[in-house]
Amino acid sequence: MRSRLAVLLVLGAAFAGGCRGTETSAPAPAATATAAAPAPTSTPAAPSTPAASPSATSLRPLLDPARAAEQAPARFRVRFETTKGPFVVELTRPWAPRGADRFDNLVRVGYLDDVAFFRVIENFMVQFGINGDPAVNRVWREARIPDDPVTQSNKRGMLTFATAGPDTRTTQLFINFRDNAGLDGQGFAPFGHVVEGLTVVDSLYSGYGEGAPGGMGPEQGRAQAEGNAYLKGRFPKLDFVKTARLVKP
Repeated sequence: MRSRLAVLLVLGAAFAGGCRGTETSAPAPAATATAAAPAPTSTPAAPSTPAASPSATSLRPLLDPARAAEQAPARFRVRFETTKGPFVVELTRPWAPRGADRFDNLVRVGYLDDVAFFRVIENFMVQFGINGDPAVNRVWREARIPDDPVTQSNKRGMLTFATAGPDTRTTQLFINFRDNAGLDGQGFAPFGHVVEGLTVVDSLYSGYGEGAPGGMGPEQGRAQAEGNAYLKGRFPKLDFVKTARLVKP
């Protein structure tokens, strides 16, 4: 019941529009009675070598999701540099092919750079994936991808897309802090897992708790509409992704 309420809150906040139409909210896992499952809202490693940063030619796909449509490798790694340190995720395309493809393209075009960990719920999950530039959010919020079958469980360290219902995934993601098997039956399909730096993920700032209006954290609709000006101005303790880069084999 709590998770359904959280999803409603996320949807209402708007992507006060979110995963159900635009990606602006966080997954609301139904793992605890106090947290909602991950769902966007709608609103109007051994040391790894990172690949080069996105070039100027990547700017077009960043503003045109239809051009960011490459197929991901069967298995690949991405290194995140964050305000708390680095961590590495390994993605396995056969687990959830559409999700892996979308994530691969988000990394390639630089979408995840300077992105906030805007919803951090202790003993549940951390959510991120709202771009700091409102213009970028506007073009991606309707770029939904079809669902993948759930082939893996939402165990600790698993990376999964937030969703607000069938076929509503866009750009919001979450990493499970604990085993959240209750999310599996709700359609949350993991496609990767943290292989280095899980303690860094555990240390991300969680003091704001749940997002508004249910908590003191950011309101997803405003985050979508105002970007990092809102997030950094009103929530200065939030941690951020500095860069996310594909790791060279």
